[in-house]
Amino acid sequence: MILINGAMIKNKIYQGVLAGLMILSVSGCQNAFESINTDPNHITKSSMDYKLLLTATEVYTAGTDWEGWRNSLIYCSTMIQHLSSTQDYWCGDKYTFNAGYSSAFWDREYPNAVTNVLEVLNRYKGDATNVNAYNIARILKVITFQRMTDLYGDVPYTEAGYGYISGLRYPKYDKQQDIYNDLFKELDEAAQALDANATNTLGSADLVYAGDVASWKKLAYSEMLRLAMRISNVDATTAQKWVAKAVQGGLISSNSENAIIQHDATTNDAANANGKVLVYQDANATRLSKTFVDMMKNTQDPRLIYFGTVAKNPDIAWGSPGYDYGDTTYVKQVGMPNGVDELGKATDVSKASNYPGSINNYSIVNRYTFARCNAPTFLLTYAQNQLLLAEAALKGWVSGDVQTYYNNGVKAAMDQLAQTGANPGVSTAQQNTYLSRNPYSSATALEQIGTQYWIASFMDEYEAWSNWRRTGFPKLTPVNYYGNVTNGTIPRRFTYPTSESTVNSTNYEAAVSRLSGGDKMTSRMWWDVAK
Repeated sequence: MILINGAMIKNKIYQGVLAGLMILSVSGCQNAFESINTDPNHITKSSMDYKLLLTATEVYTAGTDWEGWRNSLIYCSTMIQHLSSTQDYWCGDKYTFNAGYSSAFWDREYPNAVTNVLEVLNRYKGDATNVNAYNIARILKVITFQRMTDLYGDVPYTEAGYGYISGLRYPKYDKQQDIYNDLFKELDEAAQALDANATNTLGSADLVYAGDVASWKKLAYSEMLRLAMRISNVDATTAQKWVAKAVQGGLISSNSENAIIQHDATTNDAANANGKVLVYQDANATRLSKTFVDMMKNTQDPRLIYFGTVAKNPDIAWGSPGYDYGDTTYVKQVGMPNGVDELGKATDVSKASNYPGSINNYSIVNRYTFARCNAPTFLLTYAQNQLLLAEAALKGWVSGDVQTYYNNGVKAAMDQLAQTGANPGVSTAQQNTYLSRNPYSSATALEQIGTQYWIASFMDEYEAWSNWRRTGFPKLTPVNYYGNVTNGTIPRRFTYPTSESTVNSTNYEAAVSRLSGGDKMTSRMWWDVAK
């Protein structure tokens, strides 16, 4: 039996973080601009605890069930074939379209994470006492906007979130290339400006590193590496420059330095967004994808028992009598194909070649590790760094041996499972056996690196989808379910909120005109040139 390592769960200060913050929740892209942007009840500098706003930004960065359910799980996890679902509202499984789900991340993050972090930046800019808080907020801003542009393409950036601050109500959409260039600048300046001799004014208000400057500097340079590799296929010269700067600056170099947000065993916004959906709000909607489980079994990957479990009663929600943690025995794990349903026709799950007699005999996400309300959220990890460095070394952009980086990445991803509560975890002997059975090969290096990144990013579904779109690996077989909106191809982006075409029409139309296929899920963004 796999047990939860309760000692990992540290005290946090979620209570009160989200309460009262909705008064700040307005993007320059939403309705009622006139009344909201002149609200006489707007919280002022003298009345707001800006450390609390930074905490709230981190909570929204970790994700809440609103966008986590819709964008991360319903769409990304199934499009990337980590999960599968027979439910028709799980649109990503079959590439169908739901406007509200597609825009959920935008609708949630602009009025909350973006507005909050810009309020913090506006307050702390030029404040010598809070120099580190200011630059930590700059790094958080980069992480938020990196996701936003990676999910939608061209988005409001330079003019976004300034409704309260400067009355700017209808922001332009910046080009993705321009956004990336500024994100690099922000990371570079913020990392250099972090001052180890300055007072730590954040402490426990910082849920990631408790205000530790050295850790935030490593996260800034690791995020720089991620961004640089994201644009590597479209602007190799710029990518190489920023990879070199990131390595020189110093990266996250062990699992103990992973950027993690811990969560409470609760069903409010202090919970892990993915875990809350998987065990409480929508406990019976998904199974592990056949693609994912088959990949594990075909390579005899020892991680499988920490990814999957088979529950006789998966529909019983966490906290209810009879809640079923399931059976994690390796041989019992079975993945369900994507693109199936329970409608009794040709695509019915019972007609699948590997149908195990009941849909409940398919694996669900492991409830001892990832599918927990108090599972940790990983923002960026050592394993991801090492795999990106393997690719950079393959391109000749960094020194070091490709195979060493690759092996380090695989081992780190296996060791990292301990941080999810895996017990006993993957031993060193198991790691070595796995690598000897599946050795690095220069002939298939990019595919191997991309595949391992996909595995290492399980439940970091935004990142898994983005890196897959960039690399094309692992090689996924799309489904062509009736009613899909992509002609049977895996979607490449989310569409803009429908309200944007009327509320911010001029800027929306300018952005859409730059998309080769229009505002569709099949249109590609600037960095997405993979075949």
